[in-house]
Amino acid sequence: MQEKTLTGKKAVVTGASKGIGRAIADRLAAEGCDVFLLARSDGALAAAATEIEAAHGCAAAYHAVDLKTLSGCEEAAAAIGDRFDQVDILVNCAGDTKAGVFPDQPDSDWLDGFDLKFHGAVRLTRLLWPALKAARGAVVNVGGAAAYTPGAGFMVGGAVNAALAHFTKSLSKQGLKDDVNVNIVHPGMTVSDRMQMLLEQQAKNEGISVEEARERNVSGAGIRRLGQPEDVANAVAFLCSPASRHIQGVQIAIDGGATGGMH
Repeated sequence: MQEKTLTGKKAVVTGASKGIGRAIADRLAAEGCDVFLLARSDGALAAAATEIEAAHGCAAAYHAVDLKTLSGCEEAAAAIGDRFDQVDILVNCAGDTKAGVFPDQPDSDWLDGFDLKFHGAVRLTRLLWPALKAARGAVVNVGGAAAYTPGAGFMVGGAVNAALAHFTKSLSKQGLKDDVNVNIVHPGMTVSDRMQMLLEQQAKNEGISVEEARERNVSGAGIRRLGQPEDVANAVAFLCSPASRHIQGVQIAIDGGATGGMH
């Protein structure tokens, strides 16, 4: 049996009820972590926690909360503290940025995008930093390939991902002082409910079918296949493992080679 690399660790994963966040929580549990799942849907979180515990024999706790607000992040941190006596790993995966066409995209789309994915990550990281410092832990933020590839149809997501990348790099400098590893991964097109939603938004904006939007993105990116949530989860698990301890402040694109240039 392959040795588990994270036995005894406690991990917090946001956006963990489905998609990439759910896959990350499952992968960390497979490596021996107890996991705390955060998202907005109580029912989906309960199902995910039950399935993870059954599959891996770990503890899987959860709390349904909206991380768009400071009070929501404070509520989440308190719930984590009630269940876990330590936090070794934080994965900020929650996000809900919308596609749209400028200048028609409303102010609310910009505010909502930053409130959850950027400010939620900043606030929760700040609240859990003392515990992460005490554990000599790891933070992995989940951004998106749009941070590298600005596009007219996904301005909000690109701006939020770029801001999250800058925060991550800056935080990694503090991490060097406090012995906390901090990195970010940027998924490309990854099969999930969220990708389907973005394709539907793109199709509506461009007056094409969802399938045409899908084919246009895949062919335009020149990739062999669409990403799977497990592709991202595997990279995140490695960045949380002892084997990656000398990797600090990096950005890793998990997009099948779609991103051009050097980063």
